[in-house]
Amino acid sequence: MPKGLRELGIDFHSATFIADPYPTYDVLRQESPIMFDPDWQRWFVSTYEDISTLLRDRRLGRDMEGAPKPDPHTPFGELHQNSLMEKEPPHHTRLRSLVNKAFTPARVEALRPQVSAIAHRLLDAVQPRGEMDVLADFAEPLPVIVIAELLGVPQEGRAWLRPWSQAIVAMYELSPSPEDARKANQAVSEFSAYLQGLINERKLAPRQDLISALVEAEEEGNRLSEAELVATCILMLNAGHEATVNAIANGILAFLRHPEQYDLLKRSPELIKSAVEEVLRYDTPLQLFHRWVREEVDYQGFHFQKGQQIALLYGAGNRDPARFPKPHCFDITRQDHAHLGFGAGIHYCVGAPLARVEMQVAFQVLMERLPHLRLANQTVEYRPNFVIRGLKALPVVF
Repeated sequence: MPKGLRELGIDFHSATFIADPYPTYDVLRQESPIMFDPDWQRWFVSTYEDISTLLRDRRLGRDMEGAPKPDPHTPFGELHQNSLMEKEPPHHTRLRSLVNKAFTPARVEALRPQVSAIAHRLLDAVQPRGEMDVLADFAEPLPVIVIAELLGVPQEGRAWLRPWSQAIVAMYELSPSPEDARKANQAVSEFSAYLQGLINERKLAPRQDLISALVEAEEEGNRLSEAELVATCILMLNAGHEATVNAIANGILAFLRHPEQYDLLKRSPELIKSAVEEVLRYDTPLQLFHRWVREEVDYQGFHFQKGQQIALLYGAGNRDPARFPKPHCFDITRQDHAHLGFGAGIHYCVGAPLARVEMQVAFQVLMERLPHLRLANQTVEYRPNFVIRGLKALPVVF
């Protein structure tokens, strides 16, 4: 019988675990790679092969009949109800096809010069100081400005985007508090009202931005409803920058703790794409994602009952030695890039192409402009979250 988390001495809320969850994942994969934990009342899965397989199993999903959901009469509950991320076919298929019409690879790739200009502008502001907080001065503002410009959010509204987003994504942690729920509902209410104003403006006078494209997107007579439009714009913001902020900061930390890799990328800029994939594998910004068991499943000798929840530990899968040789080694020349950082299956992250462009540009510009970047302190502090892995700050000197 697999051991539970408590028997293994594992506490997802402990500062030690949050600072470095990877030794714990090694224990989980060896001792209980698939286990039902009675305290959390859900299954935990920690091997690459199992996570990858279950992500593609259509008997599991983000939604199911009878699953507990946030109160639909609350702002967060309404957002949850209309979000592409929480839908299953056929509703997911309809929403995703409409979003894909607006959020095209060509539109994303065309942003590359703009992303580069923003990155240079941010470094112009800090370079005379000889020091900065990578998180506050670079990793946070870069994706926020990019997604704001992509959506068409005017300058005066951008200061609220990051606080709104952080309040909303706190609800995807393992055990959000009543205070988290209060803040999320307030953020959704304010953000929705703001977006509704922008959507109404675009209906009257469309522009060359993503909100206008979403308003106009149509397939076989279908359009996004008002509530779906708002939910999709909020998802674009959250998915389009929240993980990217942490991926950039986590990646810079990995480079500065492995200076030989930083030097290698400076010498060999053609490695930028594989470097970004290695960052996403090595220190995954989204450590866990849930699926509901939509119908009875027998898997690897375990029986998943309908209505149970399965927690797929992306961070554990991405350090699985059965899939990645020397998994704890940060190696930007690694050729195997099939990490789980963006999920898999029909819920593969819609913002993945944008995240890749932003990370590639961010690392390139930093290395060109700040070749002698180094940590100001050897110890860093993480935010007290497990699911969304991010630093509180990353002070550097150059």
